[in-house]
Amino acid sequence: MWEAYKKGYKAYLRLEKSLSEHSVEAYLRDVEKLTQFLQATGQLKAPGEVELKELQQFVKWIHELGMTATSQARIISGIRSFYKYCLAEQVAQKDPSLLLEAPRTKRALPDTLSFAEIETLIAQVDQSTPDGGRNKAILETMYSCGLRVSELIGLKISCLYLDVGYVRVTGKGNKERLVPIGDDAIKYIKQYKDLIRSHQLIKNGCEDILFLNKRGTGLSRVMIFYIIKDLAAKAGITKNISPHTFRHSFATHLVEGGADLRAVQEMLGHESITTTEIYTHLDRDYLRDTLHQFHPAFK
Repeated sequence: MWEAYKKGYKAYLRLEKSLSEHSVEAYLRDVEKLTQFLQATGQLKAPGEVELKELQQFVKWIHELGMTATSQARIISGIRSFYKYCLAEQVAQKDPSLLLEAPRTKRALPDTLSFAEIETLIAQVDQSTPDGGRNKAILETMYSCGLRVSELIGLKISCLYLDVGYVRVTGKGNKERLVPIGDDAIKYIKQYKDLIRSHQLIKNGCEDILFLNKRGTGLSRVMIFYIIKDLAAKAGITKNISPHTFRHSFATHLVEGGADLRAVQEMLGHESITTTEIYTHLDRDYLRDTLHQFHPAFK
């Protein structure tokens, strides 16, 4: 019964919301869980006929399955998104998810690296090899621009404006933004492009992709993860870090340095300022630690 609605919702997520395939599949899994529950409890009916009490029973059901509060909240967010689509397409006349309460989740502060730790990690790159020259440019770019890993691996040569110190980045929902890039990153990108990439055999369709693997195609997210994990181990950094750690560190260092939150939001490509505000919490911790260290009343 719901297959036609799911098909329409899938098209809506892809075309109107411009979500990645990974995100589309995640949203569809949320709706699939709801239909499984409705079928199992003998309550399967058209989306427009589902009521709040049935959604509340569904939330209780996923809680009893042992899902974490974060997972529950994400699934509820997916159901709300589905009903926005239903209202827009007049599949439903009212939104039963409107008053649906999600469990409270504690917002975890992300792990960050200090500037010294980032320098130590990047110093582990062996620049005598072609891979090392590329990796040096990758890490400098990640920290200089605060890019998401998907933005990094999708970075195009045609989107580099190195002479004026900017790169054009395609972020979530295919939204583009101009991000300033530092002198060190510019230097290592030029070295990689002119001395390493120019000697590679490049596969058709990858001519404009900046960072390539040995086969002449774009890098994967997993490859970036392994590069950083390997360098962190060599640097003796025991924190649980990932490519996203560079992005968190970029934002944290900006806020600690007194950057305007709106400017940080713009550079990170956050749709909402509330997403960027997590870095003010990090900054407050930094301020508290500074007071404990230097203010006599906090000794």
